[in-house]
Amino acid sequence: MSLPSREIRATFLRFFEERGHRVLPSASLVPSGDPTLLFTNAGMVPFKRIFTGEESRDYKRAATSQKCMRVSGKHNDLENVGRTPRHHTFFEMLGNFSFGDYGKREAIAWAWELVTAVFGLPIEKLGVTVFREDDEAAGLWRDEVGLAADRIVRLDEADNFWAMGDTGPCGPCSEIYYDLGPTPGARPGFDPTDESGRWLEIWNLVFMQFDRDAGGTMRPLPRPSIDTGSGLERLTTVLQGVRSTYDTDLFAGILARAQELSQVRRGADPEKDVSLHVVADHARAVTFLIADGVLPSNEGRGYVLRRILRRAARHGVLLGLDRPFLFEVCDAVVDEMGEAYPDIAARRRYNQDRVRREEERFGETLAKGLGLLEDEVGAAKRAGRTALAGDVVFKLYDTFGFPLDLTEDILASKQMGFDRAGFEAAMNEQRERARAAWKGSGESAVGPIYAQLAADFESGFRGYDALAADSRILALVSGGAAVPQARAGDAVEVVAEETPFYAEGGGQVGDRGVIETATGRVEVEDTQKPAGGLIIHRGKVVSGEVHVDQAARLLVDPVRRGGAVRHHSGTHLLHAALREVLGPSATQRGSLVTPGRLRFDFSHDAPLSRAQIEALEDLVNGWVAENAPAVVEQMPHRDAIGAGALAMFGEKYGDVVRVVSFGDFSKELCGGTHARATGDVGPLKVVGESGIAAGVRRIEALTGAEALARWRDQERALERAAELLRAPVGEVETRVEKLLEERRALERELAELRARERRAASGDLALQAEEIGGVRVLASRVEGVGGADLRALVDELRERLGSGIVLVAAPADGKVTLALGVTQDLVGRFKAGDLIRETAVIVGGKGGGRPDFAQAGGRDPGKIDEAFARLRELVRQGAS
Repeated sequence: MSLPSREIRATFLRFFEERGHRVLPSASLVPSGDPTLLFTNAGMVPFKRIFTGEESRDYKRAATSQKCMRVSGKHNDLENVGRTPRHHTFFEMLGNFSFGDYGKREAIAWAWELVTAVFGLPIEKLGVTVFREDDEAAGLWRDEVGLAADRIVRLDEADNFWAMGDTGPCGPCSEIYYDLGPTPGARPGFDPTDESGRWLEIWNLVFMQFDRDAGGTMRPLPRPSIDTGSGLERLTTVLQGVRSTYDTDLFAGILARAQELSQVRRGADPEKDVSLHVVADHARAVTFLIADGVLPSNEGRGYVLRRILRRAARHGVLLGLDRPFLFEVCDAVVDEMGEAYPDIAARRRYNQDRVRREEERFGETLAKGLGLLEDEVGAAKRAGRTALAGDVVFKLYDTFGFPLDLTEDILASKQMGFDRAGFEAAMNEQRERARAAWKGSGESAVGPIYAQLAADFESGFRGYDALAADSRILALVSGGAAVPQARAGDAVEVVAEETPFYAEGGGQVGDRGVIETATGRVEVEDTQKPAGGLIIHRGKVVSGEVHVDQAARLLVDPVRRGGAVRHHSGTHLLHAALREVLGPSATQRGSLVTPGRLRFDFSHDAPLSRAQIEALEDLVNGWVAENAPAVVEQMPHRDAIGAGALAMFGEKYGDVVRVVSFGDFSKELCGGTHARATGDVGPLKVVGESGIAAGVRRIEALTGAEALARWRDQERALERAAELLRAPVGEVETRVEKLLEERRALERELAELRARERRAASGDLALQAEEIGGVRVLASRVEGVGGADLRALVDELRERLGSGIVLVAAPADGKVTLALGVTQDLVGRFKAGDLIRETAVIVGGKGGGRPDFAQAGGRDPGKIDEAFARLRELVRQGAS
């Protein structure tokens, strides 16, 4: 095989590094602080705020190989992935960027040099497009590169004006196309609009000139910039001389693993090839999403991950796989890509475990779907229909993950069809809902006033070493607009040149305190960092008035800050202890640090035992006793990670990071405020542990004075319990156990009494049975019976009948509960679930169950006799 993909990636980055670009690692697939995106879908996403002028960096040129996700759009509906030769959910985007430095001339020249001189693509097989109004780009291609006029095509906005979403940076673009060779139906000459597949776009040069707001208005960016991108998968396709990305070395090992597991050979069956492609593509997406902290769920990013994972599992069914397998294909992804992305190699075992568990859960869902399909087929046949409704088939597809082919095969075996038009209508509705749901992350959008202020100001934070600072007011915001002054009673947001107030971030809440000037006083209720380096103090003018450009004294509430400091440092120690007790897979998934408590979410699959919680407390409090000093260092991000520092999930870090260490047991990237030594944290007490999502646990704890207050509260409660029990504190446990045993004995006695009453009642009720078509039927109303007692009554009545059908109705509080049993000898002719559905409708309810027993609830006890009549009718029909 020609140039390997890893060498293509390295060559690209090396080429631009030699031309003054800072080579940066890929950002997460989960974009930080961007409310418009669910996933990082382009190479420029991590630099978006630089393009808009909200942030600045110490470099003006950058190059990356960025991992990206796209799950909806012009060519990216999930159903298309696997069927086309080069559309994927996950892909890598090679990109070079200029932040107000070089422009179109350099971008075009370097792209051409790399493609032709370095990668060696023949000039005669290349063509370019430009935006219809971009005379400058067309002239550069013609006059400086030397392309012939028939190799430069102008296209409209739909094709050559790039935007990363409905809002944000945008501008005209120019694309480079490669001729893959003669294709059936292809038109002669260079024609990028030809849909035969002959011309493949391999490079997109975006000339970032505008920022588009939610109303569609485009304003010139403060610094016109360059954003170029070349999909590694497409470039590898061309350089390795194949027509499909699935034929490149990027997919070779992954497809080999999928073929080995399924015993299906690629190339033997086009439809099987689609399934193999889906499995390979989706395994890459699943691997990288989980490595970046996304877990399967029913909303947002987790919902997308679950759909991708289950779609791969569905195609595994089509390949003949009836067991979890995708986790093994994901392991092949780590083998292929772990060198370029060490984070997926570090989480190999965790990734495998999470995927396998989701596959097992999906297998259970498939089993439930089969039960639903059987029920629906039975109901349709009883109603004389020969086809299932389209929405039913769609429910099987969308909720239970049934591939349409699988449903069709099952229906064909039962001489049934389905309403295809109804299915397509439901599918189209779901696609529209999905596109709407996948447009953004659900985070709060940055208001225009903050974006403008961030472009003009940057607040200096001085709160690591002091709780007070003398500064100057740079801006005031009230009612969403900048104002020159604010008076007593006004809600106001203050921007100062320097501040000791910590802005909410890294899980730690913002500081409170006061801002004083010669003419007024502001009580600060919260501190936030809405954009860039801008820090805003939200509060209220409580006396006098404050003005822009006024000298001010800023004072942080020391008690509140002290509590936050203890709990934030306690969080670091607790995180280290969790990894010590549970292993390195216990990674941070979220946190909240307040002055009064801490909350820490982490990856783990089972509740913590009492012994594990006590081990955590012992470790943390042992480190507290050591009084290890805090060590704070500034270092390059890459060096910090290499030194073993832990990065927090969902946090955005710059190229130079702040590393906070305690002893040799805790080292984390963190911008928060911390104790000078572990001894300042005081004792730590875990006060809660629970599950909040699949594979995610939450632990809550108190430190210092708050922990002491908790112990005192518990001590008082224990003393009160001892007082009520009239026992010494040391005997409370024994006394409570004795009371519980006495209660259990009384409950057993009551249960035996009820059983005797039930047996007596069943003997009387059994005498009411009637015979219908040779089947004994007992339908009776009972009072004061519910729950397990109702089920037990049905069992006893079936036993007394020997052979027959029992339906009892228990009215209570304006409602009615039905319980229906069928003896085993009649289950082949009558299904309890079918009978209960038909009778429950009469009393305004619904229900279901097993063939021998079913229950239902209804809202109209006045129609119990009609329900009994319906049962007799059903038995009469079944017996005839």
